[in-house]
Amino acid sequence: MSKIELVAVDYQNSQHANDLVAMLDHYASDVSGGGEPLSAEVRQNLASRLASRNDADSVLAYVDDRPAGLLNCFEGFSTFAARPLLNIHDVIVHQDYRRRGIARRLLNAARDIAIRRGCCKMTLEVLSENRGAVAAYEQFGFERYQLDPTFGAAVFMENKLGDATPPA
Repeated sequence: MSKIELVAVDYQNSQHANDLVAMLDHYASDVSGGGEPLSAEVRQNLASRLASRNDADSVLAYVDDRPAGLLNCFEGFSTFAARPLLNIHDVIVHQDYRRRGIARRLLNAARDIAIRRGCCKMTLEVLSENRGAVAAYEQFGFERYQLDPTFGAAVFMENKLGDATPPA
């Protein structure tokens, strides 16, 4: 039986930083993550930039001391509840370790983080055709977000800014 261990990422710890980048790069390189590896700039700076944020939490899952999963989440704010919320940005399980309950354990870790931060809810986005992930999230209790069915479900959108710099 394999030993699964969850570890809160210390972004200053070089092993944690390397494992975080390796797991995220594994996901980014997969078609479900965009099919492109992380850039050299992201690989070099991700951990230090996460370390500079007080709204970020990451958890690594290890199977027999090998990185097998990663959770990245960020505190946001619900104006409707006037309380923080936790957005789960990444849930990654390496393809070699799927179907072992790692995603569920990472989601439980996210719930613990949300409770510790006093959050009113957790949010995440998932590609609609990633049926395995959608099913896992629904089994965990996530629901599609809507306020009034006549207006439909929420749609995740983006507007990339590239290398835009803030005005002086």
